[in-house]
Amino acid sequence: MSVSQKLSFEKSVSGRTGVDLGAPDFPSVDAAAALGGLVRTDAPMLPELSELECVRHFTELSRRNFGVDTAFYPLGSCTMKYNPKVNEAIAADPRFTRLHPLAAAPLSQGTLGMLWELGAWLSEMTGMSEFTLSPMAGAHGEMTGIMLIKACMAARGEAQKRDKILVPDSAHGTNPASAALCGYKVVSVQSDEAGLVDMKALDAACNETVAGIMLTNPNTLGLFETNICKIADLVHSRGGLLYYDGANLNAIVGRARPGDMGFDVAHLNLHKTFATPHGGGGPGAGPVGVSRELARFLPVPFIERRDGAFRMSEDRPESIGRIGAFYGNVAVCLKAHAYIAALGAAGLREASAAAVLNANYLRERLKKSYSLAHDRPCMHEFVLSGADLPGELTTMNVAKRLIDYGFHPPTVYFPLIVKDAIMIEPTETETPETLDDFAAAMEAVRREADESPGLLLDAPTSTPVTRLDEAMAAREADFCWRPDED
Repeated sequence: MSVSQKLSFEKSVSGRTGVDLGAPDFPSVDAAAALGGLVRTDAPMLPELSELECVRHFTELSRRNFGVDTAFYPLGSCTMKYNPKVNEAIAADPRFTRLHPLAAAPLSQGTLGMLWELGAWLSEMTGMSEFTLSPMAGAHGEMTGIMLIKACMAARGEAQKRDKILVPDSAHGTNPASAALCGYKVVSVQSDEAGLVDMKALDAACNETVAGIMLTNPNTLGLFETNICKIADLVHSRGGLLYYDGANLNAIVGRARPGDMGFDVAHLNLHKTFATPHGGGGPGAGPVGVSRELARFLPVPFIERRDGAFRMSEDRPESIGRIGAFYGNVAVCLKAHAYIAALGAAGLREASAAAVLNANYLRERLKKSYSLAHDRPCMHEFVLSGADLPGELTTMNVAKRLIDYGFHPPTVYFPLIVKDAIMIEPTETETPETLDDFAAAMEAVRREADESPGLLLDAPTSTPVTRLDEAMAAREADFCWRPDED
């Protein structure tokens, strides 16, 4: 085993150190007296390395990592667009990062003003009346949105009667999970042959027991719900509300607004649509916008502008209360503010147009090599199928082989309504040359599948480790691993 393949514990040499902090220039404290029974009786089990060994170890690990900054990342539904470094610099500005979240309003005018302005911009872009920036992530925003719907039903005196939420069968898995967490029964609505909400199925399911429907538009097949106004009229006529999952907003920013479509609640993913790449577990931000009817239920605190100054207020008697310790993930909000300010209205329209153009370019090229779930113009993403791969090959084999070509695999096996799905989202930030390289790799993998299937079955072969058992890693995760005591 080479040095680069060893764990830090395997490189450890007893007594070796990487830094000498010298004698402290402050009075010593008796740790045992100060901390009582919390003081360790033995030294922590940590690797002992020189500074150079430590730097090389973690640099080598970082070179194995894959991200938007290293290569094309066409993860469908996740919008892995490039994040301009100026946004990171702004979010790291000490004038923001050193501000305590409990600082008084007179000392926080810059940050409060930025957040207030961001909320106003989001309202304008989506056609919603007011936004809260409190939710920390998309799924958190979903839950907040459903809580708002529940509060509205309670105010109408219909909370007990309306105990169901409708969710299309193509939805993100977090949709039914959020509804269930809020105490609702989830009713699935099937898609029609065109990949859209089946209007007959919706009509049959939508009755006086339904509080609302959760929709993504464009949906997870990358298709725009052309019947959205009819859907809104139908649900509203039965007393329900419409919830907008903003996961796919990147396709329509500056061109269509959820509020104009009839949505009553909308959550957005700032960490997808507005610069910060999605994935990796965070950080995120999931602001929620509402119609005028639901504004009184929004979480507290909220930012208000009075006499030219900004302050936090909790004067909202019908609020669902606090959903976080402070007021959202300010750093992600900062990046989104910087992104929107830099592009402006015209730039945002251009970005969404480029995202749709890139997706349709790849769709047209790759449909010659793979089956298309729906052969019609898409929005910002599209879905192929590996169902017609020869022999024992599967979609997963295609994904693993792409790694050998230097590309992150697309999303696979989602949405669930497409057999052996391959979901591709190129975003607007990729060049035509990158798209051509990716398409060429996908075409080459398809030729290999037909002519040399063993290459796909053994892939990846260019990585430090080959095929991993993802199921075991997920089901038998060991977060408490420690080296052998010997």
